[in-house]
Amino acid sequence: MSAQVRSPTARVCERCGREERWDDELGAWQLARKDGKKLVGSPHCLHEWDINGTFNPVADE
Repeated sequence: MSAQVRSPTARVCERCGREERWDDELGAWQLARKDGKKLVGSPHCLHEWDINGTFNPVADE
C-alpha cells in the first residue's frame, strides 16, 4: 500500500479575497465565480494564499 498525494483544488487570498479553483481540463488555476460574477479581488494585490498547514496532501486510504 502506497500513500496517495493530492493537490488543493481551491484557494483564497487572505488579503483581498480573490478565489480560484483548479481546472483539470486546462491544467491551471481559474477565477472562481459566485452568482455568475468573477471573484477577482484586488488587481494590485500580491496574493497571500490560504496555505497555512491545515491542508494535508496525503490522502487517507
